[in-house]
Amino acid sequence: MGKKGTEISGVDVKELIKDLNRAYADEWLAHFSYLHMARTVTGPGYEDMNEMLEKVAKDEAEHAEEIANRILELGGMPLANINELQNNANASFPMPPKDTTDYKKIIKVVELAEAGAIEVYNKIASKTLGKDHVTYQLITHILSEEVGHEEMFEDLEG
Repeated sequence: MGKKGTEISGVDVKELIKDLNRAYADEWLAHFSYLHMARTVTGPGYEDMNEMLEKVAKDEAEHAEEIANRILELGGMPLANINELQNNANASFPMPPKDTTDYKKIIKVVELAEAGAIEVYNKIASKTLGKDHVTYQLITHILSEEVGHEEMFEDLEG
């Protein structure tokens, strides 16, 4: 971020970069988990579950890209070592269930990960509200998509 942008932001940029890197790690872990589940899901009607998981996995990769770009704009560097993702994430890896036909467990994995993401983005939005407008807009955009993901999988429960 440029000098004027930093001056008017009213946030601790180093702390914000740390928060964004943690969210970046979360997004990559979710992307990998959802993509794995999409590729391995089996059972009756698996095509629908595959399609939803693929869509959400793609969204998570896009979120990671958007966050990485913002980290760079702020003068930081996104995590580069894949081994650092788990250690720097806000939450643990959303472990896919062993039973690839257990849609209830798949849905639960996604719901828990999305609920965690919603909490993380809500906190970052609160930190940046009225201060860093660029980050705030990005985060609320991602937050709205995470809320949509959670709702989509909750609707599957009936």
